[in-house]
Amino acid sequence: MNGPALRLHFSPLLDGWWLGLAVAIGVLFVATALWRSRRTLVYRVATFCLFILVLMNPSLLQEERKGVDDVAVIVVDRSPSQAMGNRKSRTDRALASVRTQLERISGLDVRIIEAPQNAALENRTKLFEVLDPAFSSVPQSRRAGVIFITDGQIHDVPSNSAQFTQYGPVSALLSGDRNERDRQIVIKNAPSYGLVGQDITVKYLVEDTSNIGAATANVTLRKHDGSTIHYAVPVNTEQSVTVRVDHPGQNVFELSVEDAAKELTLANNRAAIILNGVRDRLKVLLVSGRPHAGGRTWRDLLTSDPGVDLVHFTILREPQKLDLTPQNELSLIAFPFRELFEIKLYDFDLIIFDRYHLNRILPTHYFDNIARYVEEGGAFLEASGPAFAGDESVYMTSLMNILPGSPTGAVIEKPFRPALTDLGRRHPVTGTLEWGGVRVSDKGTDPRWGRWLRQVDLKADSGDTLMDGLEHKPLLILDRVKKGRVAQIASDHIWLWSRGYDKGGPHAELLRRTVHWLMKEPELDERALDVLVNQDTITLRKHIYNSEHEKIIMTKPDGERSTFTLEPSPEGWLEHRVKAEELGIYAFTDESDERRYAIIGDINPPELFSIKTSEEKLAPVMSASKGGAVWLDDVPEPRVQFIANSRSFAGNNWVGLRRNSGYTVTGVRDIALMPEWVNLILLLCMLIFTWWREGHAR
Repeated sequence: MNGPALRLHFSPLLDGWWLGLAVAIGVLFVATALWRSRRTLVYRVATFCLFILVLMNPSLLQEERKGVDDVAVIVVDRSPSQAMGNRKSRTDRALASVRTQLERISGLDVRIIEAPQNAALENRTKLFEVLDPAFSSVPQSRRAGVIFITDGQIHDVPSNSAQFTQYGPVSALLSGDRNERDRQIVIKNAPSYGLVGQDITVKYLVEDTSNIGAATANVTLRKHDGSTIHYAVPVNTEQSVTVRVDHPGQNVFELSVEDAAKELTLANNRAAIILNGVRDRLKVLLVSGRPHAGGRTWRDLLTSDPGVDLVHFTILREPQKLDLTPQNELSLIAFPFRELFEIKLYDFDLIIFDRYHLNRILPTHYFDNIARYVEEGGAFLEASGPAFAGDESVYMTSLMNILPGSPTGAVIEKPFRPALTDLGRRHPVTGTLEWGGVRVSDKGTDPRWGRWLRQVDLKADSGDTLMDGLEHKPLLILDRVKKGRVAQIASDHIWLWSRGYDKGGPHAELLRRTVHWLMKEPELDERALDVLVNQDTITLRKHIYNSEHEKIIMTKPDGERSTFTLEPSPEGWLEHRVKAEELGIYAFTDESDERRYAIIGDINPPELFSIKTSEEKLAPVMSASKGGAVWLDDVPEPRVQFIANSRSFAGNNWVGLRRNSGYTVTGVRDIALMPEWVNLILLLCMLIFTWWREGHAR
């Protein structure tokens, strides 16, 4: 609204008290007429009114007005769910139509906002949070309304009804189809933690839209080792599945459901289950063949760890040993070989033989049990003493099938300084060892740790030799035997480091890492594929172990596969970085068929669930603000009207914005209706006329 505007304005000539006194006198003037003669009452009332009107000093106030634009906000939903089906093309077409129509309307300031900013990686669709900044400088009297171009799945709709009308009429242009079909798998309850070796129950639901019409669906549980289990379950009914926490750290499982025909998206047909495995207590069986100085080293190391339950037996009196002490005076405990190596063998997480030798105490078939225990996933460590090279060597039993090093029959009694092999410098167990403030794996450095005095000569038949001794003979060998792991130390003199001999060495750290590698700690696994997520960047890395390159197969959340290669990095890893383009679960498979996962966004982000187009979430706001919804599959280019206050601002094929007709006053001029002298003459004439009429009325 531009141009001048006139309105009547009063500027009283007297202050309020005096004006009241004048009115009282006038009323007395009129009352006298009632007492004396009612025939002249009309003249006195007219004179009184003219008198009061003159005192009120009427004038015309001329305002120079300038119209102000109303403000409308168009919010375009660019969340990941908008990329499904025909939603994006419909959104773009509707936006172009709305923009063209609004450009023709004068007096309207249109602000178009596309949200969210980082659309592909948003966990939730938050569109209302952009309205407050857009309207921050606009009073409610100038707000023409909001039009959302969306699928209706908005996760920040105000819950306070008082906020529903603050933006003006709110309407929605819905980009999806009315008859969309979608199947999704929803995790209803999954613990975050579990004890290693225990089963965890996870509750889930296969949710179908009503137009799919299936009674059951096939569900696949994929474990972290790549194995799968298949189930046929009823849809829209809560189910449960049991998973086992196999190792410490992150245990990732994937539940997936078969595709439905003409389904809107497959991104929500998979759900991740992440369980952080924690150990209750590590049960270790330590068997020492003979008492020796190194026995205390093993015992001190294992008992100092509060997470270890240690069972330690030392062979103090062998059957063939002659001792004249009467049996009733002996306090030795008989070696419980049957209980340890048959009944409770699988209760132990790790078995350590420290200088153990054949002595007719442990029957031969129990070595078969130990070998089978390792092959089925157990852990075994053998610390060799001189007996390992002779006829009493445990290598002469079934253990030869699992031990990576075989004795040559020689025992070397010379001082030597243990050294890392080239492989040992890269292996996570030994590659980061430090002593004297120096990382001993760095090239060109000579470990300044102490010497050992004895070594059993071994031939490395399998496994990885991480440390060697005299003439580069194997000293520390690690090996994998089917599902289990084995470590072999070809010397019983590591205890010299614990006593500080020749400046000592990192005995505790070396033994701790070896034990934890045997226990399959992910941080020490030389073959483990490490997956790190930083916002939208996924970093994959592996230790440079036995190859300078490795191919990785990546499966995106939508099922698309691609291949890339890990390359050496300056930090000493095989590494590759991936820029994530969408929310969901990314799966990576290495050459050893190990499968790891990266989750972009929440584990099961709301943006990928309940994705069917709906006006339900916006309905309370639209109803309170007199707005409405139009389906773009019915009306691809709805009309937009700019109208004054109405009972409704939406119809079957149109949406409206409110015309507030606001303005600002740029200038004001006061125009008197009559000059003061004219008012005075007119009032005198009226008094004289009234006096004359009253005189003739007598």
